Amino acid sequence: MQKFSFKPNLNSGISKVQQLVDALIRSINLKMLREGDPLPSVNDIMKESGLSRDTVFKSYHELKRRGIVESIPNKGYFVIHSQKQVFLFLDTFKAYKEVLYNSFKQNLPKNTLVDINFHHYNFDLFKSIIHNSNGKFSSYIIMNFDHPEVPGIIGEIDPDKLLLIDWSIHARNGQAKVYQDFGASVYRCLVSGWHLFRKYDEVVCVYPEYTFHPFESVENVNRFCTDNNLKFSVLYNTDELDLKVGKVYMVFEDIDLAAILEQANRKKFKLREDFGILSYNDTPMKKFVSDGITVISTDFKLMGKKAAEFAVANEKLDFLVPTELIIRESL
Repeated sequence: MQKFSFKPNLNSGISKVQQLVDALIRSINLKMLREGDPLPSVNDIMKESGLSRDTVFKSYHELKRRGIVESIPNKGYFVIHSQKQVFLFLDTFKAYKEVLYNSFKQNLPKNTLVDINFHHYNFDLFKSIIHNSNGKFSSYIIMNFDHPEVPGIIGEIDPDKLLLIDWSIHARNGQAKVYQDFGASVYRCLVSGWHLFRKYDEVVCVYPEYTFHPFESVENVNRFCTDNNLKFSVLYNTDELDLKVGKVYMVFEDIDLAAILEQANRKKFKLREDFGILSYNDTPMKKFVSDGITVISTDFKLMGKKAAEFAVANEKLDFLVPTELIIRESL
């Protein structure tokens, strides 16, 4: 059996105590250390890693606190339980992702360790983090993105341990996924709100070049407008934003929502009376901003719960999270 070995990363922002805890848990999950096995002696860890006695003791005490090891006087520390380690890979950490993450954590057993990472739609970063993490975790929860080489990278992960969330792009047949629909669901939401849209002259989709939101949503807004004889346009350059009376603005990025509200304040436009706003992705604050922003949003709390179910049991999921129109005062 492979001998446990550890050297701290002196440039890491993670404490040496936590680094040792994570390394030991990883070794237990990889069966390098099995239930009943003794942990390396404190002296051996000190000698090999250069850690202080106090640091090693703190790490071992943390494992004991979690119920992973037990201490036997004059004999040392012994493994009594393994701990699931889950790899969570999100694109960015926006407010609605915090809802997803909190729900995910709340629905996991308390002894589950979550290693959260962000790729920011950077493929080289995505590839590097996947390569460095592959084979080290019991489950991989990944929010992928539209890049031709992404399927090859996620294809290196054990498919029984992999769950794709949020966007089903690149999902293979039989691939576990918990996702939202960015197309037909958007159209359905708009139809359900027709009584609100019919009073406006035009729908303007604010779709800046820096957004990674699927363009499929814009296409379905266009389809809705065409089917209902409503003018439609797309604003790609937000520097050209010029708020007009009688239009409803659909925004995909919160920074554009703020820009619209700021311009409305300067022009003394009244929301709902002079113009309307429809935002994509609900956040806890949108129900309070300007007496409430109407949104099209999937249920990120449910998405987090379903992702946690996979992390616990690694059972195959193919779950479409519903997307709904939440009507507030901005339309």
